[in-house]
Amino acid sequence: MSSPTGGDPRPELHRTAQGEWVVAGRRCLVCAEPVAYAWPRCPACAGGVEPAWFGPHGTVWSSTVVRIAVPGHVPPYALAYVDLNDGPRVLAHTAGDAPAPIEAGVRLTGVSAAGDLQVEVVR
Repeated sequence: MSSPTGGDPRPELHRTAQGEWVVAGRRCLVCAEPVAYAWPRCPACAGGVEPAWFGPHGTVWSSTVVRIAVPGHVPPYALAYVDLNDGPRVLAHTAGDAPAPIEAGVRLTGVSAAGDLQVEVVR
């Protein structure tokens, strides 16, 4: 899925005043669907949206280790789909080269030098 502007498809991360990382996105005013991108309308019901912040915690939905070369990334590296608390599902890099446990709690830890979301397992 690409971003609505055709640019970088990765969600934007911002740091809060408390130092926590959060994903900048939108929430639908009609159906409350959370979206990790700056969509102009809700992708679920086409309703209006408002800015929303998601994270910094979430739960691993799925995880894997990539062992093939991809430009800008040196294998092996671990990826996880993370359901942010009260928010959308995002793809993030995890520390190490082992998959994160399914249903593990994670916390957003920032953006890598390559611009990828990063999380760490916290429980």
